[in-house]
Amino acid sequence: MIEIKGTKIDFLGRRRLALGLSILLIIISLASLAIRGLSFGIDFTGGTLVEVAYQDAVAIDDVRDTITAAGFADSIVQYFGTAKDVMIRVPVRSDMEGAQVSEKIMLSLHEKEGEYVTDTDPTTKQQTCSAKGQSQVCRVQMRRVEFVGPQVGDELTNQGGLAMLYALFGILAYVAFRFEWRFAVGSVVALIHDVLITIGVFSVFQLEFTLTVLAAILAIIGYSLNDTIVVFDRIRENFRKLRKETPLEIMNRSLNQTLPRTILTSFTTLLVLISLFIFGGDIIHNFSVALILGVIIGTYSSIYIASPTVLMLGVSRENLLQVKQEGADQNATN
Repeated sequence: MIEIKGTKIDFLGRRRLALGLSILLIIISLASLAIRGLSFGIDFTGGTLVEVAYQDAVAIDDVRDTITAAGFADSIVQYFGTAKDVMIRVPVRSDMEGAQVSEKIMLSLHEKEGEYVTDTDPTTKQQTCSAKGQSQVCRVQMRRVEFVGPQVGDELTNQGGLAMLYALFGILAYVAFRFEWRFAVGSVVALIHDVLITIGVFSVFQLEFTLTVLAAILAIIGYSLNDTIVVFDRIRENFRKLRKETPLEIMNRSLNQTLPRTILTSFTTLLVLISLFIFGGDIIHNFSVALILGVIIGTYSSIYIASPTVLMLGVSRENLLQVKQEGADQNATN
């Protein structure tokens, strides 16, 4: 009998409790997606994005009040990096073009500062203003403006959904080839579980869903799969070494053996992501949230979703034994 030191947690003994929790979270996620949907950013819905820079720090509430008074009450105003940089996002307007939106926004911001644009440098794009009878560099400068049409937003939505589907099908094929079809199904079930719950959180709390969040979802798929593959490798190895134990006992041993690696990897990754969440600014806030959720849920699913799914599909030692080639013994003797 092989003696393995370390933890002896009965993970799979709690699989029904974990399954019930996961089903509950998935039901909540699907219900929220059906009723409330996602709060898509202008990357998907279309609109105008304007980045402005102030000479001095500015209160974000003052900027928001100015934009609202200008007729853009549905806009999103947030800091972009520092308290001097502000990003303004305005959804698609049927009554004006994107260029008109940006012009009206800048006009209202300049008026708030008591200045009027008199000239714009064609090379640097720096604006000169007249204030109190004097010509000076404008206190508020437009750094960048982008326009996204609703048709482009629809295309991004479709392409983003296809990207996730292609990733899942590719993973299914890879794991089936690398291990066995039961492991492929287990890994894909775990990934779908992770994606649904993460997107469900964004739906429940109406967090803005942008292209960066979609990129985070794809990163979650890769992270969760990596953790699951490590566990599956140890399961396959133990199935070939531990001849007298049941599949349930072998899987529990494998999960306990890989637990230190799983905890260490997840903990160090979370340290980086929490730092991004705290110090990264509003522009990557939701990106950080999606990755933090993904790491936590992905670690949970590699233990309580992927492995129990493989067990329920009836994996046995015979499924993982290497098939000997015909005549291999004879060639070895010769």
